Amino acid sequence: MADFVHLHVHTQYSLLDGAIKIPKLMKRVKEMGMGAVAMTDHGNMYGAVDFQKAAKKNDLRSIIGCEMYFTKEQYDLPVEDKQELKSYHLTMLAMNHQGYKNLMYLNSMAWLKGVHPRTGIPRIDFELFSQHHEGIIVLSGDLGGEINQAVLWGNKDEAKEIAIKFRDLLGPDRYYLEVMRNAFPEQERCNEVLFEFSEELGIPLVATNDCHYLDREDAKAHAVLMSIQLSKTVDLDRLMEHNVDQLYVRSPEEMYEAFSDHPEACANTVKIANMCDLKIPLGQVYLPKYGVPDEFEVPSDFKLPDKLLKKIEETGEELTPTDIRIHAYFGHVSREGLKERFEEFEKKGVEYDRAEYEDRLEIEIAIISEMDFPGYFLIVWDFIAWAKEQGIPVGPGRGSGAGSLVAYALRITNIDPLPYDLLFERFLNPERVSMPDFDIDFCMNRRGEVIQYVTDKYGSDNVGQIITYGQLKAKAVVRDVGRALGLKYGETDRLAKLVPDVLGISLSEALDQEPRLRQMRQEDKTIDALFDIALSLENLNRQAGMHAAGVVISEDPLWEYVPICRGANDEIVTQFAKNEVEEAGLVKFDFLGLKTLTVIETAMKIINEQRSAKGEEPFDIETIPLDDRGVYKMISAGDTTGVFQLESSGFQELLKKLKPDCFEDIVAAVALYRPGPLGTGMVDDFIDRKHGRKRVEYPHPWLEDVLKPTYGVMVYQEQVMQTARVMAGYSLGGADLLRRAMGKKKAEVMVAQREIFVEGATKLEVPESKSGEIFDLMAYFAGYGFNKSHSAAYALITYQTGYLKTHFEVEFMAALMTNDRDNTDKVVRFINEAKDMDIEVLPPDVNESQLDFSVTDGKIRFGLAAIKGVGAGVIEVIIEAREDGPFKSLYDFCSRVDLKKINKRTIEALVKCGAFDSIGPHAGSTYIGDHCEARARMFAAIPMAVDRGQKAQHDKAVGQSSLFGMLAPAAREEALEDTYPEVEAWSDRELLKLERTLIGFYVTGHPLDRFEDEISLYGVTSTSDITYCRGLRHRDEVTIAGVVSEYRERPLKSGNGRMAFLTLEDKNGQCEVLVFSSAFDANEEALKCNEPILIKGQYTEEGDLDARVGKVRTSEVTRLLEARKRYVRKVTVDIQASELTNGELKRVKSALKEHPGDCRTVLILEVDHEYGRGRAEMALPEEFWVEPSDGLLTSLERIFRRKVVRLSSN
Repeated sequence: MADFVHLHVHTQYSLLDGAIKIPKLMKRVKEMGMGAVAMTDHGNMYGAVDFQKAAKKNDLRSIIGCEMYFTKEQYDLPVEDKQELKSYHLTMLAMNHQGYKNLMYLNSMAWLKGVHPRTGIPRIDFELFSQHHEGIIVLSGDLGGEINQAVLWGNKDEAKEIAIKFRDLLGPDRYYLEVMRNAFPEQERCNEVLFEFSEELGIPLVATNDCHYLDREDAKAHAVLMSIQLSKTVDLDRLMEHNVDQLYVRSPEEMYEAFSDHPEACANTVKIANMCDLKIPLGQVYLPKYGVPDEFEVPSDFKLPDKLLKKIEETGEELTPTDIRIHAYFGHVSREGLKERFEEFEKKGVEYDRAEYEDRLEIEIAIISEMDFPGYFLIVWDFIAWAKEQGIPVGPGRGSGAGSLVAYALRITNIDPLPYDLLFERFLNPERVSMPDFDIDFCMNRRGEVIQYVTDKYGSDNVGQIITYGQLKAKAVVRDVGRALGLKYGETDRLAKLVPDVLGISLSEALDQEPRLRQMRQEDKTIDALFDIALSLENLNRQAGMHAAGVVISEDPLWEYVPICRGANDEIVTQFAKNEVEEAGLVKFDFLGLKTLTVIETAMKIINEQRSAKGEEPFDIETIPLDDRGVYKMISAGDTTGVFQLESSGFQELLKKLKPDCFEDIVAAVALYRPGPLGTGMVDDFIDRKHGRKRVEYPHPWLEDVLKPTYGVMVYQEQVMQTARVMAGYSLGGADLLRRAMGKKKAEVMVAQREIFVEGATKLEVPESKSGEIFDLMAYFAGYGFNKSHSAAYALITYQTGYLKTHFEVEFMAALMTNDRDNTDKVVRFINEAKDMDIEVLPPDVNESQLDFSVTDGKIRFGLAAIKGVGAGVIEVIIEAREDGPFKSLYDFCSRVDLKKINKRTIEALVKCGAFDSIGPHAGSTYIGDHCEARARMFAAIPMAVDRGQKAQHDKAVGQSSLFGMLAPAAREEALEDTYPEVEAWSDRELLKLERTLIGFYVTGHPLDRFEDEISLYGVTSTSDITYCRGLRHRDEVTIAGVVSEYRERPLKSGNGRMAFLTLEDKNGQCEVLVFSSAFDANEEALKCNEPILIKGQYTEEGDLDARVGKVRTSEVTRLLEARKRYVRKVTVDIQASELTNGELKRVKSALKEHPGDCRTVLILEVDHEYGRGRAEMALPEEFWVEPSDGLLTSLERIFRRKVVRLSSN
C-alpha cells in the first residue's frame, strides 16, 4: 500500500454534487499505487455495496463511511419544534462490522427522525452518536464541520470544547482533526487552529482532500453539476471565477507536497485504513419466519430432504423446530391446494391426469424444500390469500412464477402450467441457487392495502420499499447541461432530439451515429463545451426515487441489514437499490399495481349489480371459456381499444394479420410483439405458417411436440429449454443454464455449451452436423425468445378483457372510463369508441348518476364524482335523498336534499353540466339549443328554488305548517308551480365550455361540431393519429384542428422571445403541440383566442413500439372561423316543408339578411306526400348571400331546433 489513502471522497451517490464514478475511481486509485479508498457521501450510504464490490474487483480495500450531518438541537424533536437550520459535517468511517451496523443505525435514524423540515437534511445529535459510536472512526470534517465553523465565527474556545468532547468519547485512535489544502483561504485559517489543537490536545491530524471529482480538469463539469442541483445558470467563460479546482483525487505525492509541514497527517491516513477491516456480508438470506398456525401438527413421518440436511451440516447452521414446522406446513398446504384444484376440474368437466399433477407437485415441493424456500412461498401465499379474502383483485400470475404448479395449487398464480408446457425450472432452477421472485399484480386502487397488511403483520420497522436512482442519461444530460449553460430551450431541445432514440444509447455512441451533432460541435464552441461537460457528467446519479413495486420484509428492523431513508411521501425506503438490497440479504417481494385488474373488477361490479336487479346469477370472470369465437373475431378485427396489451396501432395491425383463433395464438402474439422478433421477419414467418402460406417444418422430427403450438417457430425461452432436453439429454435445470448463456452471448461460454450439446446429442445418435445446426438455431432464437409463463399469464388477462368487451361492452366501456377518469385523452378515446359501438354516453344526472360512470338502459352515464366541486359527501346526500323516489324538478330537489350540506354553488355546478336536463324544461330533447335554453332558465331559477327549499326545511324542522302546507294537494301544486324565468339562452360555446370546465369533457356536443362540414376541406389529421403514431412518418407535414385544452408559455432564457407548449383536443383525442419562438410571435393571437383553431406543422415522433409518442411542431396557426371564411364558398340550408308552420320561412329570410357576405346560398325544401318525397333546390339571389358565421348557423338552428346548414367549397 502506498503511504497515503483518500478518506474523504464524494462519489456519484452524493447526488448532483459528487462527480466521481466508482469504476473510474478504483482504476485511478490502483494506478496511483494506493491500496485502499473510502466512500463518504453526503448524509447517505447509498453506494456502500456498489463501492465494496468495485474495490474488490480491483484488489483494493474499501472503507465504508458517510459524511454525517450534526445538529446542536435534539435531533428527533417533533417537526414543528425543529428550529436550528444549521447542520454540521462530520466524516465517519466504519472500522468493522459493529461500526458498520452503528453507522447504518445512525444514518437511518437521521432519515427517520432527524430530517429538518425546511432544508430536508437528515441529522443526528451528539447524544445519539455517543450511544452508538463503537467501531466508528471520526474525522472532524471539512469547512462545514462544527469545529471549523466555530473557528470561522471567531469562537475558538467553543471549537476547542467540541474537539475535547469528541476526543474524550472516542480516544486518540478514533478521533482525528481533519485538515485540507484546497485553495480555500478559509480552510487555511482553520488549518492553523487545527494544527494548534492537535499539539495542545493530543489529537492526531489526518489529511484529506474532500474529493468531488476525479481529475483537476473535471472542476468545470463539477461546477455545472452544482448549477444543475441549484437550478441556476452559469456563464461558461466565468465558470471558475468563484470556484476552486483542487477537489480532485490527488496522488500521494501531491498530498505529501501539500502537507510537507505536517507529513504525519498523510501518514495517519494509512494508519486509519489499516484499522478499517470491514467486509459487508453479502449473499446471505434474511427471510422472516412465517408464523405456522398453532393447531398445525407436524406429521410423525415428516422428513426434511437429504440435500437440505447435508447443506445445513456443511454450513454449520442450526435447524430450529420453527424451521421444521415451516417446511412441513408448506408441503401440507400445497397438497391440500392441489386437491381443491382437482375438485374444480371435476366440476368444470376438465380432463386431467391426476398422477401427472401429483408427481409434478412432489418434485416441486422437494426442490423448494431442498433450497430452503418454503418460508418464502408461505409469505407470498399468505398475503395473496388475505387480499382475495378482502375482495382485492389479484392477477393470474406474472413472470416465470406462472410456471410453478405449487404456486397454482396455493393460488399464488391462477393459470395451470401443465396444459401450456410452462416449466418450473424456468422459475426456480435447482442447478443455480437463487431466490425465487414472484411479481404479484394487485388492483391499482387497493395495492396499498396489501402492503399495509404486510406492514402490520411483520412490523412497520421491518417492512420497506426500495430506492431507485435516476441517472443523467444521454438525452437528459444534454438538456440539463444546456439549461445550466443558459442555452435557449429550442436549441437544447434540438440537440437532445438529435440523440437517436435507441434504448441505453450513450452520448459517445450518439456522436458517432449522428453527423449533425458532430457538425454542430465543430461549428459552435458553446455546443462543443456543452458536449465536453455532458460526456463528463453522463450516467451520474441525478435523483433518488422509489421502486414501483419492490417491498422488502425482514425478521428484525431493516436498519439491522441495510441503511434506510424516507421516500417522497414519508415511506421507509432502503438506501440500497434492488440488486444491492438482495445481495445484502433482504428478500424482495414485488407488489405491482395493475390498472386492468381494477377495470375488470369495476366491470364485474356493474354487471353483477344489473344481474342482481334481474334476479340472475352473478357473473364470474374466472369461469369463462377460453374458446369463445366472438372474442377471437373481435381481436382478429383489431377492435381492441381497452383490451389489455392489444391497444396500440402496431399491435392492432399484427392482430389483423395473425387472426388469432385460440388462446395459444394470443400467448404467442404477446411474445412476438417486441422489437427483436418484429425486426427479424420471425413474426411474418409465424403468420404465414399459421395460415398455410408457408409449410410448417420442424428442425428435427423429435421437436414436433415442442414446436407444434407455434407452427415450428421457436417463440419461447421454454421451447429452447425443451429442445435442449429432447435433443441432447439436458436436465431442465441444465437447459435453463444453457438458455441464460445463449441470452448473454459470451463467446467462450457458447463454445463450451456447444460442445456439451453436441456431445449429448451424439449419445442420442443425432448426427453432429444436425445437432450443430439445431444448436445454432436455438442460439438465434434464444436472443428473441420470450418467457412463455409470463406471456400465458398476461394473455389470460388479455382474453378476459376481450371477453368483457365482446359480451358486456357497455359495462366494460363504463369501467374503462371510470378507471381513467383523470386522463382526459383516454376518456375522450373511450367516449368515441363507445359512440362507434353505438353506445350513448350521457351527462351526469341527479336521478341516475352514481359516484362513477354507470350503466342505465344500455347507455353510459357520467358519475357525479366527475363534477368538479361536487364531493363525496354531497353525492352521498343526493343518493340518500332520492331513495324516496326520483327528483321531479329543480324545486323538488331543493326541497328534499339537506341544504345545509349542499350549497348554492354546488347546485349551480349541477345545472351547468346538465345534471338537471332530464327534469327541466325541454326534458328529453337531444338538440343542443334546447339544452342551452333549459340550463340558462334553470340557472336563473336557482335562487328561488333554494329559497323555497330552505323555508320548507325550516318549517319542517320546527314542526310548523306553512300556509301552502294547509292547502289540499292539488291546490298546493298549483300554488307552488315550478317557474323558470324566460332568459336569454346560453350559446353552444358557453354551454360546452362549462361542461369542459366542470367535468373535464364535452358531452352534449363538441366545439368542432360547428365546423364538421368544412374540416374535411383542410386535410386534417386526427390528434389520436398524431399521439399514437398512426399512418404517419417522422417529419411529415400535417394539419390538425381542435381546441386548446392546456396551455403553457415560457420566455426564453435569453429574453429574446417566448415559446408555448399546448395540448390540442379534437373529437377523437388530443395531442401535444410545440410552438417555438420562431412561430410564436406570428401566431400568438390565434393561440390565445379561446376558439377552435387550425394548426399546420411538422409531425415528430419519439420512442419505440408502444412507447412511441407523436407531437406537432407548429409553423402556422389559424382560427377556424378565419379558415372558414377563406375556404367556404357555399351555404346550403336544408329544411322540411312540414317544419314551415308558423312563419319559419320569414325568420330564415331575416337571418340571411342579418349576415350578408360573399358565400352563395342554396335553399333546399323537402316535401313528403302520398306519392313519395319531393325535393326543390333553389339558388338564392345575391341579396341573400351570406357570411358563414357562427351567428348565422346558430340563428338558423334555433328556428328549427336542429342542424340545418351545410358548408362547402363549391
